[in-house]
Amino acid sequence: MIGRDFTKLDWDDLRHFLALAQSGTLLSAAKQLGVEHATVSRRVSSLEASLGRRLVDRRGRRIILTSDGEQVARHAALVAVQTAAIEQLGRSSATELRGHVRISAPPALSSVLLAKPIATVRRDHPGVEITLVGEKRLASLNRREADVAVRMSRPEDGDYAIAKLGETSFHLYASKAYLETVPPSDWTFIGYDETMNASPQQLRLVELAAGRPITVRSSVLEFQAATASLGAGVVMLPDFAALESSGLQRIETEQPLTREVWLVVHADIKDVPSVRVVVDALKNALGR
Repeated sequence: MIGRDFTKLDWDDLRHFLALAQSGTLLSAAKQLGVEHATVSRRVSSLEASLGRRLVDRRGRRIILTSDGEQVARHAALVAVQTAAIEQLGRSSATELRGHVRISAPPALSSVLLAKPIATVRRDHPGVEITLVGEKRLASLNRREADVAVRMSRPEDGDYAIAKLGETSFHLYASKAYLETVPPSDWTFIGYDETMNASPQQLRLVELAAGRPITVRSSVLEFQAATASLGAGVVMLPDFAALESSGLQRIETEQPLTREVWLVVHADIKDVPSVRVVVDALKNALGR
């Protein structure tokens, strides 16, 4: 067993070490925790002193865990999950439904599809507070970056409660004026920036462009739709987002891209009342 006197173990030290183990660098861990990188280093050193073991190899720019460090990281990850469940229970009243729930979702879904169910929760359960983070990356439920995640890919592993909400189709769109004045051979395209090059919708756009240039790029889907509405080119949009953009006409193609939408919550907190009402609202709204 690792350790000497566990009465000396500071669980805040463990939290900083886990962030470092999962992110791989002091700067990334510090950004995740909202502290200075020197604080992370000091906390990890404190944990090493408490355990009497060296947990990280600091010789390179990227931190490498020792064998003891890997063992501690595995246990610390379990502690983090259990702590999240306890914190959620503490945020929920036994007599009144209240608490704070953090949702992570892609920006396009956040702006178009999630406003109504979140407003419904706030109307029906005024004691429940909600933070919605629109982000393309997959927030870690294990690291308590979110309580609930809406994703366009199914997690392959993890102790999660997962529900398929439905599917969304992607089509090419352009303004009526653009389609009337620019022949298909001269079309230019509007797509994502390099951060989304591997996304299925960007790959499909490149395939349909067939060598024609992508002349406008943005990570913001609303900007893509707006520029297409103004005649800047042809864009690929999820159909629900295109409905929000005036002046766009769908371009029919064979075999449109379809992506699944998944709702993910860590199994340990799925039955916390405040989390459950949010999950139910999202299922009711997006699962139709």
